[in-house]
Amino acid sequence: MVKRALRNRYVIIFVIFIVWLTFFDENNLFQQADMSKDIRDMEKERDYYISEIRTLQKQKEQLTSDMDQLEKYAREKYLMKNPDEVLFIIEDE
Repeated sequence: MVKRALRNRYVIIFVIFIVWLTFFDENNLFQQADMSKDIRDMEKERDYYISEIRTLQKQKEQLTSDMDQLEKYAREKYLMKNPDEVLFIIEDE
C-alpha cells in the first residue's frame, strides 16, 4: 500500500509541495510564525497607547475645567509655588 502510494505521482507532487511551502518558500512556515508574533506584539502596543490616550484625555478635561486641579497639577509636576511660599522637596531613596 505504501509502495503504491509512493509511486503515485499526485502523492509525490503533494509531498514536494508541502516541503516547499514549509521550508523554501518566501513566506515559509517559520516566517509566518514570526510575523504572527510581531502582529500580536503590535496589537498589545496599540492597546496600551489607546488606553494612555484615553487617560491623558480625561486628565486634560479635568485640567481645563477645574482651576483647583490645574493648580494642584502645576504644583506637583512643575514645582510651582506662590511668591510668599517656601518649597521643600523630599525625595525617597
